[in-house]
Amino acid sequence: MSTNDHRPGSAGGVDEAGPQHGGPDEEYPPERLAQMDRTELDRLGAQYDGVEVLHVDPAPAPGSPLEKQASRQVTLWFFLAAVFAVLFLVVYAGSGWFLPSWEWEVGGTLWSALFTTMLGLTMGLCLISVGIGLVLFVKKLLPHETAVQDKHDGSSFDRVTTTATLSQALSNSGLTRRKAMTRTLGLMGAAFGAMLIAPLGGLIKNPNSGNPLGTTLWADGVRLVRSDGTPIRPGDQEPGSLATVFPAVAGGNRSADSPLMLIRLRPEQVTAIQPRPGQQDFGYGDYVAYSKICTHAGCPVSLYEQQTGKILCPCHQSQFDVTQGAKPIFGPATRSLPQLPIAVDDEGYFVARSDFPEPVGPSFWNMGRLS
Repeated sequence: MSTNDHRPGSAGGVDEAGPQHGGPDEEYPPERLAQMDRTELDRLGAQYDGVEVLHVDPAPAPGSPLEKQASRQVTLWFFLAAVFAVLFLVVYAGSGWFLPSWEWEVGGTLWSALFTTMLGLTMGLCLISVGIGLVLFVKKLLPHETAVQDKHDGSSFDRVTTTATLSQALSNSGLTRRKAMTRTLGLMGAAFGAMLIAPLGGLIKNPNSGNPLGTTLWADGVRLVRSDGTPIRPGDQEPGSLATVFPAVAGGNRSADSPLMLIRLRPEQVTAIQPRPGQQDFGYGDYVAYSKICTHAGCPVSLYEQQTGKILCPCHQSQFDVTQGAKPIFGPATRSLPQLPIAVDDEGYFVARSDFPEPVGPSFWNMGRLS
């Protein structure tokens, strides 16, 4: 279209400098447009915009068997989406309330192992149902047409008729008269939105409240257990051996800051041991217990030289002397491994006497001193 084109159409001479000449803006002033209904405006918009309809595939006639069947199919899939969204909420919110706790632990219930799978399954089925319902709605219940139109600048007439066209599209969708589908769509939208928002509920109970960096699951009377949950007696280890143990509480075997090295010293090491000030009674007989988390970068310390009494971190080669209160003697670590005070309960099993007296892991409060 040239810049001097004055033929009827929504451009209406708008490309030419100065007042518009010709076109619907003069023929249909805003007052007259305001008196027209939506259908008239939709037709006028197509007429004056130069829209050429190439193909029309009408929607099923309202009330026809084909329309009713398609409507029932779409409603069914939207309803299934709502059901799966509600099931997601039941699984997520019901754990530990009217469903078993999902907390995973060694030897835990089948539910704890399937909790995440159930969440993914219900959410996935909900999304699939929404997708199928939308595809069926578009393919079977909406009219399809192919039309072409020249691109042009807008005008007052364009704004009014475009709004009418969009409103007419809502009417053509049939949602205003398909009450069952509309209600199901609303139910699905509410359940779907709740499903997406529900995981944010975990932020209400902030897991970082209190002093999480300075406390662990160890406490007075908590038993030391192996990874399979069995407790330990003083005679269970050979001199010079190391065992990785965990607190006998829910989630203790998967808590990042709770793994503990229970070391039984050799006889010559017992006489040579030099505990840190204030920690002379932290051990029990020839046993000592230190955090398994390296104070340099938080790697798991797992190597022990029983001949030299050195604990080694394989990540950055820090070494700690067990006879000097796990003091660092080589490598980038600058702080001793925290020691846990231990004792034996009435049944002869090792227990903690308290939590660690200092924070476990990397020295977050003085990172500037670390390599």
